[in-house]
Amino acid sequence: MQNESIPDARGPVFCGVDTHADSHWLCVLDWRGRKVLSRQFPADAAGYEALAGAIAAAGEPACIAMEGTSSYGAGLTRHLASLGMPVREALSPARMQRRRPGQGKCDEADAERAARAAMSGSRLGTPKSQDGWVDGVRCMLAARSGAVKARTSAINTARSLLTTAPEGLRSRFRGMGGPRLMEELPSVRAEGALGAALGALADLWAAARDAALDMERAIEASLEENCPALLAMYGCGPVSAAKLAVAAGDNPGRLRSEASFAAICGACPIPASSGKTVRHRLNRGGDRQANSALHEIARQRVMRDPETAEYAERARARGKSDREVMRCLKRYVAREAYRALMRPHEVRRPEDASGLVAARRAARVSQVRAASILGTSEKYISMLERGQRELKPIRRAYEAWVEAGLPLDWDRQAFEAERKMDSKKAPCQIGASGRKKPSPHEVRSEGFLHVRGRA
Repeated sequence: MQNESIPDARGPVFCGVDTHADSHWLCVLDWRGRKVLSRQFPADAAGYEALAGAIAAAGEPACIAMEGTSSYGAGLTRHLASLGMPVREALSPARMQRRRPGQGKCDEADAERAARAAMSGSRLGTPKSQDGWVDGVRCMLAARSGAVKARTSAINTARSLLTTAPEGLRSRFRGMGGPRLMEELPSVRAEGALGAALGALADLWAAARDAALDMERAIEASLEENCPALLAMYGCGPVSAAKLAVAAGDNPGRLRSEASFAAICGACPIPASSGKTVRHRLNRGGDRQANSALHEIARQRVMRDPETAEYAERARARGKSDREVMRCLKRYVAREAYRALMRPHEVRRPEDASGLVAARRAARVSQVRAASILGTSEKYISMLERGQRELKPIRRAYEAWVEAGLPLDWDRQAFEAERKMDSKKAPCQIGASGRKKPSPHEVRSEGFLHVRGRA
């Protein structure tokens, strides 16, 4: 299918591309906004060459707006970028704008809309460059997600089969959690067809579990080499760090500010004021995987970081809902993640822990026993003692335990509760105007609460 007209094409041209799995539609406009070319090309190497040649024959491209630069148009984006052509990502138009009464929708019309956007310079962004270590992390993250889904599906299928199994078999596995259930199922492999099916599901679960763990280790190794600052964030594991890195792409410099990164992650608040009501609501757009990573980091900090928990309590006392508190925390985590992405190897070294290690060894307490007393894992104790991570809550509890003489019956929960009570009894700071001064990590900005000043 072809529709071509060639007016005087002197001057720069503006191009729009609507991408699909099997074909791409190109629309070229001259500097006056007249259509120079509108044509369909196959989505393969020969089609990429033909499309680039058609653009070069039409004139000097000032801007090439393309939809789906990270999906169907990834190959074409790489090809045009290698030729030095200015490729920009065209944001999908709003449904009401695209489907006005009497307009309809087709590939040719979508390509022309992208070309008009390239000409006006509106709703354009810099595409991700999928040619670095982040793209490898993205692939491993997708593989891990598939393995986790297979693992969950195997557990659900096994439970479904046990629902209709004979009572003797049902009572044998009643009340077991998912992992323990799948570890015990191979013992019934010889008990007929049902036992064989359950054994096969157990094998599938074990293979999916091992694959997910292998991908997590590979992701963590890649992050440790390329962006250790993300892993150094408190509450940020390898999976959450990978989701944030994938959202930014291999070229995070395309983001103008930390606010841009927050918008990409769907963590920027949206004004929802009306009349006398002034408020902001949650953003339901953006990269939902990155948003879930921010949510998980904030949740871990509320659960394990006493300072974050205290902030959440103060915010609730001021009338903020749990969703609003979480929104504020996610906004702060997004700011911290952006700084880590901009300076991937700038990791703040934690305080020396040699004194704590010497005291533990003098008391003949192992790392495993110390982790059990402090209510954490041996991995975090090892990281703290070797100076790999600044785990402030664990270090605070570690120091209090050493000051108490390293008793084996030391209760961390009681220590945290006492510390929280002491912080509530502390007198607040009053400014010259008589108003309460905000804490160093709380400021009011742009009508919503930000949190800053702690890791």
